[in-house]
Amino acid sequence: MKVVFISLLLPGIVCAQFFSKVTTGPLVNTPGDTRSVNWIDVNQDGFVDCFLSNGPSGGQNNFLFINNGGGSFTRITTDTITKDLTPSDGATFGDINNDGNPDACVVNWYNVNNLLYTGIAGGSFSRQTGPIVANDAGYSETASWGDYDNDGLLDLYVTNSAGNRKNFLYHNTGNTTFTKIITGPAVNDTYYSRCVNWTDIDNDGDPDLFVTNESLQNENIYRNDGGGNFTALTSGPLLTNGGNTMSGSWGDYDNDGDMDVFLANDQGFNALFRNNGNFNFTKVLNDTLVKTPAHSFSSAWSDVDNDGDLDVFVTNAFLPGTKQVNFFYTNNGNGTFTRNATDIITQDSAWYYGCAFADYDNDGFEDLAVATCRFAGIDQPDRLYHNNGNTNKWLTITLQGTISNRMAIGAKVRVKAIINGSPVWQMREITAQSAYCGQSDMRAHFGLGNATQADSIKIEWPSGIVAYYTQVSANQFVQYVETGTSRIAETDGLGRGDLRVYPNPAAKHINLELKGTTFDTNDMVTITDAKGTTLKSVKLNNSTRQLRFENNNPVLRPGQYVILVNHQGKVYTAPLLISISE
Repeated sequence: MKVVFISLLLPGIVCAQFFSKVTTGPLVNTPGDTRSVNWIDVNQDGFVDCFLSNGPSGGQNNFLFINNGGGSFTRITTDTITKDLTPSDGATFGDINNDGNPDACVVNWYNVNNLLYTGIAGGSFSRQTGPIVANDAGYSETASWGDYDNDGLLDLYVTNSAGNRKNFLYHNTGNTTFTKIITGPAVNDTYYSRCVNWTDIDNDGDPDLFVTNESLQNENIYRNDGGGNFTALTSGPLLTNGGNTMSGSWGDYDNDGDMDVFLANDQGFNALFRNNGNFNFTKVLNDTLVKTPAHSFSSAWSDVDNDGDLDVFVTNAFLPGTKQVNFFYTNNGNGTFTRNATDIITQDSAWYYGCAFADYDNDGFEDLAVATCRFAGIDQPDRLYHNNGNTNKWLTITLQGTISNRMAIGAKVRVKAIINGSPVWQMREITAQSAYCGQSDMRAHFGLGNATQADSIKIEWPSGIVAYYTQVSANQFVQYVETGTSRIAETDGLGRGDLRVYPNPAAKHINLELKGTTFDTNDMVTITDAKGTTLKSVKLNNSTRQLRFENNNPVLRPGQYVILVNHQGKVYTAPLLISISE
């Protein structure tokens, strides 16, 4: 792989480049009429691969590029996922059968059936033609996996912009089978829908639906009321400022713990809405981010410089006869943005569709891929930009669900670090669709600035389990596996259910109680770590209900653990948080 560093200077100003343009290799030298960019580790080797969908009216094969691990890619042409010859728009990857292999839905326009692929160990795919997902034709723009009922199985939402314009919702019933939902506003409204996001707008633990619409129509929020029920909301500035909206991308740009949204507009100006909680938003009016005339289609959030706040990249296209350049805005850390018009990612002119960030070379800084579509009747090669990095620290977190869906889609990761002397909380939500025709790296990436560690990590799993970790060193990739069957009660620190563990958080000892009964002499208590590894097993009785951790008995580092008690043939579990001091 070859990267070219280009320095662009304005009079009297020296401008450092955040990115270098990759100029060699098949990913950037294979022309196509490309729509979506999806970063996903299809072969589970620790390096994210790149899937690109192509969508001319006559159909075109999609692209899959396998990451070789040294910064280069190999194009795959023999796998079924690259031999469809259909007019594809968006794509979304998730593990629909929880077997550890990524699966994919690729949607088509022109009333052509959408595509469903199940992953096979090693990085290949099998096309499925039986499920309703693959036998439902429409004018589909994009799709996203999300577990709306938190049953551990990923469901699917698909947008349509023509035909009868009704969007599709499929409930995953297991074994790669789905039921099409036909009642409710989310599947019966008839807008010109472009983009869908599953995101927990109100922080209540279940994903809501956000759909963007073009042709000056208002956007849609379908609030998740639980039990498979959705309510269409209609009030507030986010839902009454309709434009020619191509997409929405969600991110906590102001680090206040909830998800804000950027809207890409094909005609006029883009928009930014700050989340105030409970589905209330404030439209940002006086920032450069929303004052640049645009023909925008997609956007993606990333902490490009690892300084502790999210920056945003925006693609542009389809001004007749005129190539476009893209937009890049850096976060100033105070709720405002500065437009960077000199970086290489803003200099290439073409027509652009999807975009997505990922750390493809695992150096701790997120890189950028951009889909380039046909201009003047000629297919264009796609773009890849390598992040040049700096001295700022970082942390990248991978989640594996066990009770939740395997890829932990819908989980929230919150990280606190002391950056420039001040405590900063950041939040990322694991999603299978980051914007219109874009799926960024599903590993949660955090810039830590000058912090050498994350003081606290809080993981909110879709199942309701909450896990805590402390004092995690910077500049590393870490993986957390969902453990336990009950949630830590944040009010009293006790495990919910029949097993009570206290103090919790603890440092040197814990006490155990079983609701409504006492321990027997044959009862066994086990402590495991987050990966399920057994650290201690002892018998309990009525008089020994206290475990101590000093003197290698064992000494437990701060973090999240699980307590399991086997009492009369039944296993009771509760989470345990070990803190620095009691």
